[in-house]
Amino acid sequence: MTVEAHWNGETIARSETTVMVEGNHYFPPASVNRGNLVHSSKTTHCPWKGDASYFSINAGGEMNTDAAWCYTDPKPKAEHIRDHIAFYGSVEIIES
Repeated sequence: MTVEAHWNGETIARSETTVMVEGNHYFPPASVNRGNLVHSSKTTHCPWKGDASYFSINAGGEMNTDAAWCYTDPKPKAEHIRDHIAFYGSVEIIES
């Protein structure tokens, strides 16, 4: 199965090897178009995954604030998603 993340007319990520965690597809780092991501100052904490860093998505001349996140230093139980990027909000996830 191929999974794609789309926003504002652009494909932000595409992979056949996403990792599903809590209903979210986590895309491997190499499958994400980093040119569309802008580091954000937002962070959150998950008791079992650790601290998440956020990105805004710049696509089609618009910005989608804090619409992607990743765990760069996850806790041991979340090691399998280290540096993988997940999306939410108005980002469309398509499975085919």
